[in-house]
Amino acid sequence: MKQQTSLVLFCLLNSITVVISGESFLVINRRHTRHRNLKLFVFGDSYADTGNWPKSYGGSWQEPYGITFPGSPSGRFSDGRVLTDYIAGVLGTKSPITYGGWKSGEKKSIKYGMNFAYGGTGVFDTFVNQPNMTTQIDYFQQFVKQKQDLLINSSSIAILSLAGNDYATYFTSNHTLQELPGLTRSIIDQLVSNVKRIHELGVQKIAITGMEPLGCLPQFTASTSYQNCSGTENSVAEFHNQVLAESIRNLNNQTGDKSLFVILDLYKAFSSALNLHQNLSAGKSTLKTLLEPCCQGVSKGYSCGNIEEGTKIMRYTVCDNPNGSFFWDMIHPSQQGWRAVSLHLRSSLLGLL
Repeated sequence: MKQQTSLVLFCLLNSITVVISGESFLVINRRHTRHRNLKLFVFGDSYADTGNWPKSYGGSWQEPYGITFPGSPSGRFSDGRVLTDYIAGVLGTKSPITYGGWKSGEKKSIKYGMNFAYGGTGVFDTFVNQPNMTTQIDYFQQFVKQKQDLLINSSSIAILSLAGNDYATYFTSNHTLQELPGLTRSIIDQLVSNVKRIHELGVQKIAITGMEPLGCLPQFTASTSYQNCSGTENSVAEFHNQVLAESIRNLNNQTGDKSLFVILDLYKAFSSALNLHQNLSAGKSTLKTLLEPCCQGVSKGYSCGNIEEGTKIMRYTVCDNPNGSFFWDMIHPSQQGWRAVSLHLRSSLLGLL
């Protein structure tokens, strides 16, 4: 079964090393001790989803996803860890259980919070039949009512991921760039409404991802043999981020606390990580270019994880060294890519503590 190919649009002083699931993370010692009871609540899309999609749908639950971590498919849209896992590590906690796992009776602790993110979703309905962010927050509200023993505390933090699926759905419906400003403002207005609602439910600190440089995703660089980012898609992301920054600034001014709502600048983090990677591995990359995905279909119409219908013949290829790749598939960073991005988000994340 073919994978959903349209899941588009996702100070080291006094530090100690904490090992979480075999991965090293740097956290501030003093702050880590103070916030060891931190609970993380995650909403959004595939950049944050750690396994909410039903296993029967395949995609992120089929090989070769998860080959780096945990060694088999885990529902993450990567070869290993994703943004949520690294955010949890930076904040000195563990990646929370998925809502889907908890609902199905999975025997895992909920003391670290819960992940409600579903790959392919947006603030509005998209091309996938999975809960949008409003519905995810509905689940959260129900969860809080059911679990009175897991009250939200002052250390609770919410993460909202929005990587571009609303835009993908919009443009596949034959809309034009001229209509973009109205779309962006409606997306941001709904996102701000979601932020307010989560805050009203008791979560004091909330981080919202800015849009990554969409034009640098392999889906848009393939036409240039992965040599150049697309200026058109990047301009969409830049405008989105501009409106988002203005709206979150206004929201913080309304509350009188400029640290309540924080933007995680994925645009800058992606760009910086890519440049850093280029500088460190110039001439040594195992991939033809940094923008080329590690896992991709063998021809047009196929993508990472696809097999020939009715057979077990693989219709995709995987690079020799995923750790040498920034992108895993046509949309999503690899574990190594997310690790690099998280390093550039570190100071913003620590500001939430």
